[in-house]
Amino acid sequence: MEHSQFWGQIFQKNTEVNALYSDYWKEYSDLGTWQFWMVLALLIIPLFVLWFTIDRKRIFELFFFGYTVHILWTYIDIALGRNGYFVHKYFLTPVLPNAANMTASVLPVGFLLVYQYCTNKQKNFYLYISLLSACFAFIFASIEQYMGFVEFRKGMNQFYVFLIDLVIVFISYWFTKFILKLKNTVNS
Repeated sequence: MEHSQFWGQIFQKNTEVNALYSDYWKEYSDLGTWQFWMVLALLIIPLFVLWFTIDRKRIFELFFFGYTVHILWTYIDIALGRNGYFVHKYFLTPVLPNAANMTASVLPVGFLLVYQYCTNKQKNFYLYISLLSACFAFIFASIEQYMGFVEFRKGMNQFYVFLIDLVIVFISYWFTKFILKLKNTVNS
């Protein structure tokens, strides 16, 4: 098969998959379903909490950390979903990544607030993040699975979500610390 034929098939299949997502969303996940409103609440409520709890003196550092968590989790979730390991069955819109409420709000805000707390109070970041990751993976993801919001497939389970959480947050933490050190070096 030639280069252009491959791309022709890719575009055709992609159009079909997008149509399926759109049809599914209209049938099971649109504004007329309680699941849509739950997904919307999981997007808005953490951002609302963040508005009132963020340390405004460190806003760029904190948002950099949260943004790094958001980007890494979004890419990982897209890869997991595309390969059928971790499927989010309800979503805001078929245009955005399916787990936008989690990867753009719940997870980054939760980890950001723990980062803020630990760095402000000189608490053990690794311990607190491990506890929050365990809560997200073993409690929250289990509730989501029970309620039918997510499906684990091909051997994926809550333990792997826990490990992914830890890896993403530790990378975000180290990257944030590196950028702060770089900033301090440039400013001195």
